[in-house]
Amino acid sequence: MASVSEQPPSTDLITLSRHVMDDQLRLGAAATGDLTLLLIAIQVTSKFIATNVRKARLINLVGLAGETNVQGEEQKKLDVLSNDIMVNALRASGKTAVLVSEELDNAIIIEEKNKGKYCVVFDPLDGSSNIDAGVNIGTIFGIYAVRPDSDGTIEDVLRPGNEMVAAGYTMYGSSANLVLSTGSGVNGYTLDAALGEFILTHPDIKIPPRGKIYSFNEGNSMYFYPPVTNYLNSIKYPKTGSPYSARYIGSMVADVHRTLLYGGIFGYPDDKKSKSGKLRLLYEAFPMAFLTEQAGGVATTGTMRILDIVPTSIHERCSVFLGSRDDVQDLMKFYQ
Repeated sequence: MASVSEQPPSTDLITLSRHVMDDQLRLGAAATGDLTLLLIAIQVTSKFIATNVRKARLINLVGLAGETNVQGEEQKKLDVLSNDIMVNALRASGKTAVLVSEELDNAIIIEEKNKGKYCVVFDPLDGSSNIDAGVNIGTIFGIYAVRPDSDGTIEDVLRPGNEMVAAGYTMYGSSANLVLSTGSGVNGYTLDAALGEFILTHPDIKIPPRGKIYSFNEGNSMYFYPPVTNYLNSIKYPKTGSPYSARYIGSMVADVHRTLLYGGIFGYPDDKKSKSGKLRLLYEAFPMAFLTEQAGGVATTGTMRILDIVPTSIHERCSVFLGSRDDVQDLMKFYQ
């Protein structure tokens, strides 16, 4: 008789496409299917980018493209390719009206013949400076519905993150993992390369109320303001109990992914060097805060809920702390 470990794999595979279509069916007549088709387009771009990330060294996609983006960062060849893949696929889907990318100075307003009713804000390849080192990198995205009285303008994305209808990221590493929320919890999918499908592997992700790991770039600690320094000292040198462990990869996708699964706190604060913060509000902070809250965690600037911020520009930055409820609330006490 076969042991438990020798049991055949499940034949009831829940793919990302199936899962989002099931969600659409649950909504009934209220659902048009446009968001479902848009999410399917995003997963196709993730597969394409995942393929290119895996063979980047072989096809000469490692290295600089010779340009800088709007952030003043040198663009990698894979940055440019990933951005083109995203823009072309989202435009061709016929479901988008406005696109905002980290790699582009201005928003793209989709031409009338391809225009849909959603806006997508995205970082096509977060952590790309780690490509050469083989560290996990990823694509981050957030989705807004166009306002009822709008034809699709920049104003449709200059809205609080709490108005997003979906957010997620795809992490490229030893496997490709897509984590997604449409406002009813968080689910994680893993790309089965043989099938070419994202399979549900992490249903209903919940962040533990408290963790034992902190993810901060302590190379900037000399610039930190007192609330952050005092909080970090409290978990590194606790009066009782064990100190927290430090885990910092330098890729927001990888650091947040670990925090979602195992708890703890991720922080990229404003400081004396980066007075407005380092992370971009629209396509980094908002999507990750959306996912964190949907998984039962907390996301704050230290003094206010991230999802309540009203953006004034598409590349605006902010301070970010997110993760386990109790850990983030402990940090917030140092700001009071």
